[in-house]
Amino acid sequence: MNISLKFKNIVGTALIGLFMMPSANAQIWKKLQKSAERTVERKLEQKTEKETGKMMDSILEPSQKSSPQKGPSNDPNNAPNNQSSTTDDGPKTSAATVRNNVSDNLEVYSKYDFVPGDKVLFYDDFSQDFIGDFPSKWNTNGSGEVVKINNVEGNWFELKPGHSVFYMPDVKDLPEDYTIEFDILTQGLDKGTSSSSYLQFTLTDSDVLKKYSDNYIQSSLSLCQYNSYGIHSTNIFKSKSGGIDSQVAADIREALLNQPHIAIAVTRNRYRLWINETKYLDIPRMVAELNVLKHLKFNVIGLKEGQERIFITNLRVADGGEDLRRKLLSEGKISTNGILFDSGSANIKPQSLGIVLQISQVLLQDENIKLNIVGHTDADGNSDANIALSKQRAESVKNALINLYNIPAGRLQTDGKGAGVPVADNTTPDGKAQNRRVEFIKI
Repeated sequence: MNISLKFKNIVGTALIGLFMMPSANAQIWKKLQKSAERTVERKLEQKTEKETGKMMDSILEPSQKSSPQKGPSNDPNNAPNNQSSTTDDGPKTSAATVRNNVSDNLEVYSKYDFVPGDKVLFYDDFSQDFIGDFPSKWNTNGSGEVVKINNVEGNWFELKPGHSVFYMPDVKDLPEDYTIEFDILTQGLDKGTSSSSYLQFTLTDSDVLKKYSDNYIQSSLSLCQYNSYGIHSTNIFKSKSGGIDSQVAADIREALLNQPHIAIAVTRNRYRLWINETKYLDIPRMVAELNVLKHLKFNVIGLKEGQERIFITNLRVADGGEDLRRKLLSEGKISTNGILFDSGSANIKPQSLGIVLQISQVLLQDENIKLNIVGHTDADGNSDANIALSKQRAESVKNALINLYNIPAGRLQTDGKGAGVPVADNTTPDGKAQNRRVEFIKI
């Protein structure tokens, strides 16, 4: 007997029983009738959802049938997402705070136009630091430490709030064109987080441990969760009057709970900023005076220490961010370490797609061009495994060109050299970052 017939029998029986009752019971009947209707509606909805789910399972690829949740809960009131505990190895985070492999989201980034610089000036993933120590490449007038977070890859640098300034003495001579990238992880942000809480990063002319100087550009990402305060950016140049004061009313609250990637590109006077795949700032005259800003600083304000926490990793400062299309056309070959992959994997990190997009534009412009894509790794691990990995990474780039940008497969070849052709020292994080690269060669 189906659910609709059951419902009719229930209603019929109720009608017989209530038909002889006094009219005073009419209200009771109405309530019973509505309750029964709601029960049947819920059962019908559940049955429909179950059948729809089975139908979708038959359509999806086997690997997609049991795909896990794509990210943590974004509800600031969800306790597991905001509570953390600490072990001897550093703070713990529940599985709900861990974003799944972002390489599954390449389609979202297919129009991402950030192009990282191709000459690494500074790189730090804190892999050379001991857990609990302040990172060796940094300096501060406050406190912070390197931590390892359960279920999250790599080491992270916790920036403690207050009036502290964190900066890298080795970043001391920024060129006219450069890019900055880093990843953020937060814990404990919720509706109680202050509206005056911010992560700030500053380009400045001074290496003194203070936030402000005669010349600087500062961007502030609001960490508040109960309301959206967006991104505030300002510039001050002593020799110029009328500085820029930009307030972008962007809702970045959800992104900050889900391990966002930050990218900044400075091209002479122009200043651009992305969070994940979205460009939020593009100010053509933000750098009012060239060759003045030489240093990069971070600071955190407004958070409750020990309760609300923020961490960074994979800080990469690189010279360039140039238009690779012209270089490939004029020289017939480019090499870039701006295409990043998950550690030990051939999965392309989606924030690398700005370069792949430019390569696709060259191929679409001239249908006679064919390319050999060659992958390279650092020297960590087994030599044979590195060669295999470099070949797989080249193949991943080829597949991205085919699947995202509709480049015919016959125009692309791949190869991999492993760690056999290094361009830098394989014993340092900077050198390893330069050796992990992809070449595009016209054939």
